[in-house]
Amino acid sequence: MEIQKFSTLKSFIPDTWGSLKAFTNARIALGRAGVATPIKEVLSFKMCHAHARDAVYSILDVDKLVESLEQFQIPILIVNSKATNRSVYLQRPDLGRRLHDASANNLKGESSHSADVAIIIADGLSATAINEHAAQVVKKLIPFLKQSVLTIAPIVIAQQARVAIADEIGSLLNAKLSVILIGERPGLSSPDSMGAYITYQPSPGKTDESRNCVSNIRPEGLSYDPAAEKITKLINASLQLKFSGVALKDDLSQLHQ
Repeated sequence: MEIQKFSTLKSFIPDTWGSLKAFTNARIALGRAGVATPIKEVLSFKMCHAHARDAVYSILDVDKLVESLEQFQIPILIVNSKATNRSVYLQRPDLGRRLHDASANNLKGESSHSADVAIIIADGLSATAINEHAAQVVKKLIPFLKQSVLTIAPIVIAQQARVAIADEIGSLLNAKLSVILIGERPGLSSPDSMGAYITYQPSPGKTDESRNCVSNIRPEGLSYDPAAEKITKLINASLQLKFSGVALKDDLSQLHQ
């Protein structure tokens, strides 16, 4: 009886939508090998997944961040949330939204003067994003704010923090508005994506509809210059209109001329 031999290697068959890959980093038009995903794409997926997991557990480089921001001669304060470590932070989002008692007490001593804007920089779900992009955006944002004749509270660096921690920080610093730069949840093609959340009259208990978000800040997404310009426009509009969130439209058509 003759035994037929079959090759276990399948030839790669490209996807007819392959030209669309030039316009997105999304996992499209992967092609196929037989009825399966090509091994190259399987390995690429595993690598991207590893980068995303690494970003979640990455560590904020506080010393480097402080050194990068000292040029502005604005006081820099370092605070911690109630989440005592990364494991607690990931399992208890509520603790990442509130300041540790000692940090809250330290900020109370800085609230003797009011300010227009409180800038908070937080690790969030990707300290990698903050390590790579936060200083670059702040370096462009602060001159824009000064051009708008806005006063700036001490810059706060928050560790093990969620977005809502900016509400408590902004309130304790007696700021009219808070903007938090924070590492976003890593995607398979964007482990270093940073977001900016803007809240008028920050105070504990604010919910997400009261914020404006500028997302995907990174060279492959929304680059530093347009990101800083957009954040500044939203800040100016929010202070002028005295609200933020879903009522503040992205086209800024509500601004008084």
